[in-house]
Amino acid sequence: MHGRMASGLLSRMVVFLLVLLQGTQSVYIQYQGFQVQLESVKKLSNLEQQWLPNPRLQAQSLVPSVCHHPALPQDLQPICASREAASVFQALRTMANDDCELCVNVACTGCL
Repeated sequence: MHGRMASGLLSRMVVFLLVLLQGTQSVYIQYQGFQVQLESVKKLSNLEQQWLPNPRLQAQSLVPSVCHHPALPQDLQPICASREAASVFQALRTMANDDCELCVNVACTGCL
């Protein structure tokens, strides 16, 4: 019985460490005071391609239509409150497609 409890505790600790490790492996983009995960920016592009908002909602709003999408990643939501939301989203999409800009590619000369 004691062996099963120790085994269960060990397996929970392994799962916890894997989740923690996965969180530390994220690539973040910082731009104009916003810090977002690269994965969130990739989801942003997918959301924009597949979602057609209500035209009335789009005409009444000054924020990009994707800001009204219920699946918008949480770390992107503060950008929607910015007056420059559209340009910030555009810049993030551009950076997300440029591995040298993100310094995830060792071959890039500008990366430290």
